[in-house]
Amino acid sequence: MNIEQHIVAATIAAVKELYSQELPENQVNLQDTRTEFEGQITIVVFPVVRFSKKSPEATATDLGEYLVKHIEEVTAFNVVKGFLNLSIADSYWVNLFNTALLNPEFGTFKPNGKKVMVEYSSPNTNKPLHLGHVRNNLLGYSVAELLKASGYEVTKVNLVNDRGIHICKSMLAWQKWGNGETPESALMKGDHLVGKYYVIFDKEYKKEIEALKLEGQTEDEAKKNAPLIKEAQKMLQDWEAGVPEVIELWKKMNGWVYDGFAVSYKNLGVDFDKYYYESNTYLLGKDTVDEGLAKGVFFKKPDGSVWIDLTTDGLDQKLVLRADGTSVYITQDLGTAQMKYDDFKMDESIYVVGNEQDYHFKVLFLILEKLGKSWANGLHHLSYGMVDLPSGKMKSREGTVVDADDLVAEMIETARAKTEVLGKVNDFDEAEKKSLYYNIGMGALKYFLLKVEPKKRLLFDPAESIDFQGNTGPFIQYTHARIKSLLQKAGYDFAYAGIADAAITPTELEMIMLQAKYPSEIQTAARTHSPAILANYLYEVAKMFNKFYHETPPIIKEENDAVKNHRLNLSFVTANILKDGMRILGIAVPERM
Repeated sequence: MNIEQHIVAATIAAVKELYSQELPENQVNLQDTRTEFEGQITIVVFPVVRFSKKSPEATATDLGEYLVKHIEEVTAFNVVKGFLNLSIADSYWVNLFNTALLNPEFGTFKPNGKKVMVEYSSPNTNKPLHLGHVRNNLLGYSVAELLKASGYEVTKVNLVNDRGIHICKSMLAWQKWGNGETPESALMKGDHLVGKYYVIFDKEYKKEIEALKLEGQTEDEAKKNAPLIKEAQKMLQDWEAGVPEVIELWKKMNGWVYDGFAVSYKNLGVDFDKYYYESNTYLLGKDTVDEGLAKGVFFKKPDGSVWIDLTTDGLDQKLVLRADGTSVYITQDLGTAQMKYDDFKMDESIYVVGNEQDYHFKVLFLILEKLGKSWANGLHHLSYGMVDLPSGKMKSREGTVVDADDLVAEMIETARAKTEVLGKVNDFDEAEKKSLYYNIGMGALKYFLLKVEPKKRLLFDPAESIDFQGNTGPFIQYTHARIKSLLQKAGYDFAYAGIADAAITPTELEMIMLQAKYPSEIQTAARTHSPAILANYLYEVAKMFNKFYHETPPIIKEENDAVKNHRLNLSFVTANILKDGMRILGIAVPERM
């Protein structure tokens, strides 16, 4: 039982003994004591007042006296209005550090027997990944790793949108203007090449629209009547009919895209356990529609179309099948959700999708609930905001969105330039430099995007993110490298140093208390699907180490072996937390910088 659990149990016992009342455990509210007051743990007394029938101050005093008497580790207390601040003996924190924090198992969790699926990325195959995809991929990967670290069995899934009018546009433009160009002949990644023809289609399509408007057609008429869009629609029909030459071209160009995506995913450091393809799932869901009609969840309109009425739930009527019997997007999603559950029988399923789809997922989850799917309550939409760049900071090759590969290249180049100015890599060979610049650049990008709560829209400045001071990835990476350098110079070996009992300074006490929170920070971040919680905690850990490092006389020169070993142990645990926490976020921490 840790000290917090001990205090909760003793507070419940105190209320029973002092006031002959049963205090529910969930009404014992513990907080960290504010820095301006003595103590480490604070009890919020207000929920107890209704049992004591006394003022908050008098109630806090009663509880404080009881806890000092009954808990050996509670050495003193002070009362500030309705807050009871408890001082915990230094010996407790030293013992906690030596027994729990130095244990190699610290910060790890046993399997909890639950399965969770995290679906992220979900790109279209007509263009390369862009900045929005970067946030999606990094969020999905880090949430999956958080859940894995918390004891879940995790499956990472990518549902690829590989069919539809969008890919037909690229295919048609390549047929017309490609002259047989391939990624090899163009010296271009396959996803970029296919994206190039999607842009060409759009430009030529707009020319046709303008020409038709000059002939007197309205904008809407011109968009429908332009020859190019009609050809693309015909190609989609041919694809659905299985016309061999169309299927062959589709497979070839999608193959180019997948090769390009593989490079981008490797550069971003993300992976997947299972791929689903919309070309295999787009016909799913019709059985679910039949099931819904049989159960009276859906209804048919006179034209034969199938709907669900969600107005009593504050939503609207939603089409689930067209009058001609063809699917709409939600039909497919209903079928895919059932297929994924049938495949993996997971307890939870998380969809990482931008906030423009909030309404869609409300409808999807509600329909599945009304259909009586036992697993519908385990579905979650991890909604995230857009990423903006300061104007003029980066231009994409298409002039519209920022290409993920361009962004990665710029981050690595910025890391190189900033690191070389500091002159800290003069003794690195070229391979070490290349690895370091990649790790710093990607660490800066990932940390900057992950430290912000997912729901918030954020402004990403590539240059600002690569700063070796402040709440940045490179600051945490540099702190880790500094600790590793210190341990190396000290010839530190934990197996040799072992446990060291020593008196601790106020800053060392702060360090131990902060380090002790690591497991609960992982659990909270996993439960709330928010890597930002872990990211900002790691920043506090790094900041605390730097405070300790600057306040403490040179550790290597310390003559008292117990004090020296204890401080090296503190440094060692900090480095482990930073390395493991950043790993969960998908960020590497260099051994030296």
